[in-house]
Amino acid sequence: MNLINSKRSVLVVLAAFALGGLLSYLITRPKNAGNGPQAQGNPQARSGPGGGGQTAGGANNRPGAGGGSGPGGGGFPGGAGGGRPQLVEVATVRQGSIREQVSLVGSLKPLERVDVTPKITGRLKTVLVQVGDPVRQGQLIAELEDDELGQQELRFQASLAVTQANHSQREAELENARAERERAANLVEEGLISPQSWDTIQTRYRVVESQLKLAQAQVQQATADLQELRIRKQQTKLMSPMDGYVGRRYLDPGALLNPNAPVVTVLQLSRMVTEVSVPEQYLSRLRVGNSAKISVDALQGQVFEGKVARISPLLDTATRTSAVEIEIANPAAQLKAEMFARIQMDLGTERSVLLVPREAVVLRGQQAGVNVLQDDKVKFHPIQPGLSTDEGVEILDGLELGVTVITRGSQALRDGDAVTVPGADEAGTDPRSRQDAQAPRSGGNRS
Repeated sequence: MNLINSKRSVLVVLAAFALGGLLSYLITRPKNAGNGPQAQGNPQARSGPGGGGQTAGGANNRPGAGGGSGPGGGGFPGGAGGGRPQLVEVATVRQGSIREQVSLVGSLKPLERVDVTPKITGRLKTVLVQVGDPVRQGQLIAELEDDELGQQELRFQASLAVTQANHSQREAELENARAERERAANLVEEGLISPQSWDTIQTRYRVVESQLKLAQAQVQQATADLQELRIRKQQTKLMSPMDGYVGRRYLDPGALLNPNAPVVTVLQLSRMVTEVSVPEQYLSRLRVGNSAKISVDALQGQVFEGKVARISPLLDTATRTSAVEIEIANPAAQLKAEMFARIQMDLGTERSVLLVPREAVVLRGQQAGVNVLQDDKVKFHPIQPGLSTDEGVEILDGLELGVTVITRGSQALRDGDAVTVPGADEAGTDPRSRQDAQAPRSGGNRS
């Protein structure tokens, strides 16, 4: 009984496999397969030598459809998936002139920057400015406590008064001694006083005269001491050394200061300066006064004019570069200290070069090149680019004058791609020739 059941199970499984195979064949079989009427009605669908044709579904003669099987099978190269030619724009390699420039980067710094520090030790009493406040030269910025100095000033004033009174006394004594000496001189001539008395009178006069000179010196010393104290007292008031803006504030009232502790930093922003390292190959063509264009990422679209102000005669032995300072006018104070700057420095020379538009240059890995238009097909040409200016990219090697290159749409193209130029067939006019006519004939840098 068990043997019979096992045989029935095997037969059921075999029947299921057979039925599944039949269904798969009926589903996947091409509609025009075999030698039936459909196949005979479409001779191009037959396989074999010289077979022309199309893939299944065959009445649509689309470019790029797969060819028939067998040797000599026709059809379009590339197999299925071919599409319409891509729309592109073109330009020609042209002759132009450019001013030689070098691109550098640096940080902006104020032309003048001063840390305001006290000249004496003391406790900070008040700070009258905040970060960003504009200040004028001589404006009071902060004060130190001066109570002790005030008391010292009173004592020095009293000391000066004492010395002045002593000086007045000595002047009176000298006047009296002078009168006594004059009387004694007359008596000596008449022989009424002895020579010894005359010597005593003269000695007394010289002593009083010396005491007056000492009193005068004491008055000068007391006056100098008082003046020094008043200077120290004035130094408790911190003034702005120039017109500008408060860049930083370091301390608050109550802090104990010494002469090395800055209270605030004042920046002069009407002129900025940036120091850049220029390679030695450019130094022979660089002069003080050469122009430079400065742009910063924070102020997109704005270009600031600068001038080369100083060129260091000493090169860095490690990098073979020289420090060059560029001054930039900043009347509206838009540029801020420590902004990252991009500098285009004019070397003051001009030369004739071959130019292509910037968008025509593409990269294949590390190789720069352009896509050249040849019989409505794309061909990649490696190039050696030079300077990049507003007028285009300089071509040092790889292209000749008048070659047609693809500009817009060039980035997505590959060798052999079919392309079309808008308006190429209108009135029999080639847009490449129109673009040649419209292209400017001279390059250069609009600097």
